[in-house]
Amino acid sequence: MTTTHLRMGIHDFLNAQPLLLPLQMDAQRLNLDLVIRNPADLAVMLKAGELDLAMIPSIEYLKDADAYRLMPGICIASHGPVGSVLLVSKLPLDQVRTLAVDNRSRTSTALLTILFNRRLAPFALKGPADPDPETMLRQNDAAMIIGDQAFLIEENHPDLTVYDLSQEWFRLTGKSFVHAVVAVRPEVRPPQELIQFLKGLPEMGRAMLDTIVILPRVRESGLSPEGCRTYLTERIHYTLEEKALDGLMHFREACFKTRLLDHQHPIEFT
Repeated sequence: MTTTHLRMGIHDFLNAQPLLLPLQMDAQRLNLDLVIRNPADLAVMLKAGELDLAMIPSIEYLKDADAYRLMPGICIASHGPVGSVLLVSKLPLDQVRTLAVDNRSRTSTALLTILFNRRLAPFALKGPADPDPETMLRQNDAAMIIGDQAFLIEENHPDLTVYDLSQEWFRLTGKSFVHAVVAVRPEVRPPQELIQFLKGLPEMGRAMLDTIVILPRVRESGLSPEGCRTYLTERIHYTLEEKALDGLMHFREACFKTRLLDHQHPIEFT
C-alpha cells in the first residue's frame, strides 16, 4: 500500500462521474486528498502548487506542458458529437455582436476560437460569464454553454441555432477531441499503485454505471437514466489511447497556428 500522501483535483461535471466515483471510494486507501473545483480553478491551483496532480483543461496542460507530466491512460475525450459543449445563437453568426463564454473551461473557449473566429462577425465581443444559460442568452446574441447546463438547451430554446463544438471539430479534422487530461507537477512522483489505479478508472467507472445513472446529479441535469448511460458510454471516452493522443497533438498544432499557444511543447508522461 502506498504511503505517499497527495492532493488531487478533479471536477464534478456529469462527464467526470465515472472517474470521480471510484476515486471517492478509494481515496483514503490511496492516501489521496480529493479537491473538487471547476476545471479552470483546478488549473490555477495546480500551477500554484496547491495540488500535486489534477484533471485540468487540455489547453491549460498544453500551455505549460514543459512544466507538467501527463498521467498515462486517462482523459476526457469525445469522437464526434458530445452534447455538452455547445455554441448557441439567436442570430446568424455573421450578425452576432455579443457572445457570452462559460468561464469554467478554457479548452472550450480555445476550441470556439479555432472553429468559429472566421465565421463570427469581426466585431463580435466575447466575454467570460457565469454558467447561467438563461442570463447568458438574455444579455447576449449567442453563448458558449458547457457541462450539465447544456443538456436541456435545445429543448428549452427550440428557436436557437445549436453548434456542437466536438462535432464541428470532428467535421474539420476527423479526429478525437480531448477536453481534459490529468497533469502532474514534475517534482511529484506518484506511486506505481496510484498510476495503475488511475489507468484503470475508465473500466471501473463503466462497471459502476448502474449506480451513476441514478445519482441526484443526473436528475438535476435533466437527463433520464437511459440518456445518461448513452452520454457516458457513447459520447464520452476516458482512455488516452493513440486516437485521443493524436487528437490532442492536432489541437496543440491548431492552437499554435491561431496564436493561442506560444510553443508546441513535447508531451511527456509521468
